[in-house]
Amino acid sequence: MKTFIKTLKQGSLVGLLGAVTAFSTATAQNMDEVEIKTEDLGNGLYVMFGSGGNIGVSVGEDGVIMVDDQYAPLTDRILAALSEVTDEQVLFVLNTHYHFDHTGGNENLGREGSIIVAHDHVYDKVSVDFNHETFGRVFPAMAKEGLPKITFNDQMSFRINGDNARAFYAPNAHTDGDSMIYFKNADVLHMGDIYFNYLYPFIDVFAGGTVDGVLKAQREALEMVDDSTQIIPGHGPMASKDDLIINYEMIKDVRNRVAKLKADGVSLEDVISHAPSADYDEKFNWDFINAEKFVTSIYETLP
Repeated sequence: MKTFIKTLKQGSLVGLLGAVTAFSTATAQNMDEVEIKTEDLGNGLYVMFGSGGNIGVSVGEDGVIMVDDQYAPLTDRILAALSEVTDEQVLFVLNTHYHFDHTGGNENLGREGSIIVAHDHVYDKVSVDFNHETFGRVFPAMAKEGLPKITFNDQMSFRINGDNARAFYAPNAHTDGDSMIYFKNADVLHMGDIYFNYLYPFIDVFAGGTVDGVLKAQREALEMVDDSTQIIPGHGPMASKDDLIINYEMIKDVRNRVAKLKADGVSLEDVISHAPSADYDEKFNWDFINAEKFVTSIYETLP
């Protein structure tokens, strides 16, 4: 994703379809330039930054749990970086949601024997050709090696490496199949794309995402964490509880402004012209999800 942002900022972006086209081109052209960087969070937990969603890794004598796996061309580099901290195999891969920058390595890892785990709704999308009308493209079904072999509908636990890691379903947040996973003993929470750190969030409306679902999931996350908890966002740098509070309050404030205008009968076009996010644009605006797209996604998912 960092490569994507850099590429987009080199030129103008017209519409979400243009973003996806630029994204696909940037990915094809720049994947060879991606470096996987690993940060030690302590207690056997690591975060990996590359291109795509941030990867969480639990390492120990029982094996490895990997949370998300970025893009297929990066799998060898991800595993090479992992080999610097452990000789153990990747037993489980948890997909926080279905998007290709978080699930692209599924097939490679599945062929190596890793068991893919995800929410039921993730399986529903990656097991068939998924026609995403917003993106204007069809995402082809994954090969069987990349499909989740274990799915859940509410929550599940991984009792491994001396920790009790619990995955929680967050309904209709970023998508309709998001999960967060909290490593209790290590005190690390991976939030997937429920949380974009200091970036406006992408709410995948076509795939069931809603602004109120994002806010609900973030409230639940804030109840789980304290000032010492390390938070892995889906995109952006590592975060603290204070960072998450700033993000939550921003989304809630813009949501309430949009809701008031919509309740007064103001059209989407006029709501955008009111610039309800103006107070936050300088800090959170980025080319993939700019203020207009953020406000639009809020407007479209409010009653």
